Amino acid sequence: MLVTLKKILKEANKGNYAVGAFNINNMEITQAIINAAVAQKAPVILQTSEGALAYAGVDYLKALAYTAAKQKVPVALHLDHGRDLDLIKKCIKAGWTGIMYDGSHLPFEENIKNTKKVVQWAHKEGIGVEGELGTIGGAEEKIVAREIIYTDPAAAVEFVEKTGVDALAVAIGTSHGAYKFEGPGKLDIHLLKVLKEKLRMPLVLHGASGVPAWLVTQAVRYGAELGKPEGVPDDQIRIAVQSGINKVNTDTDLRLAFDAAVRQFLKEKPEDFDPRHILSPARTLMQQIVEHRIKLFGSDGKA
Repeated sequence: MLVTLKKILKEANKGNYAVGAFNINNMEITQAIINAAVAQKAPVILQTSEGALAYAGVDYLKALAYTAAKQKVPVALHLDHGRDLDLIKKCIKAGWTGIMYDGSHLPFEENIKNTKKVVQWAHKEGIGVEGELGTIGGAEEKIVAREIIYTDPAAAVEFVEKTGVDALAVAIGTSHGAYKFEGPGKLDIHLLKVLKEKLRMPLVLHGASGVPAWLVTQAVRYGAELGKPEGVPDDQIRIAVQSGINKVNTDTDLRLAFDAAVRQFLKEKPEDFDPRHILSPARTLMQQIVEHRIKLFGSDGKA
């Protein structure tokens, strides 16, 4: 069933668990996510980045998400890292049920001004808005930050009060992409607890893929050249959820699973050129990844 971001996160905040937010680009990814949500009886957020919308189109991704939402689990359709105000208006009009406006790269006052504007547009249609304060490192599509700027608690209180956002993405040490840390990953859990105590609202963790070593090994075995990627360890994610995170973004893990499964199939069956055969293993492996993440976030059985 299609629900709003605000509703799905309000219940997660109340129940002290996190909802998985997974980026979609095509049918197989969408099916993997919704199949996992149904299997685990979990609410889920289907996210579309600006890059995904440019690749697949608003109408196609909306159709995929709305079809997925016919299943008996709560599904929100969310714009991830929206910066283009015209595209944000288009998604609101088209029927997205959540909008993230990312003004984290802007000066504080300008971030407030633009976020407040988006909140006003979205709230008129009953749509929840996620804002971001502070920056996480790394790169994902057009979202690039050379350094991590941790979220300041006092600034966060002012930001939420002046914008009226329904959820806030906070910077506590994560990074976009597969190369999040040099050495073991560690989040600033103390800062997270302070932010939760002051804001008492749904908080969001971006750049939170786990980058499992076994998945990297499988991709490399069949030809990927990945270097030494480092993700956020499961134990850190688990503690972050216990400490107040209610939405956890995951994209890199799905890309790795897709890549690993496709590479393996093509290597082992070079004579098979049927795209259905090539992509089916990728869908299966992505579902496995999503199910693991859902259980890690504590949202299994919450539908």
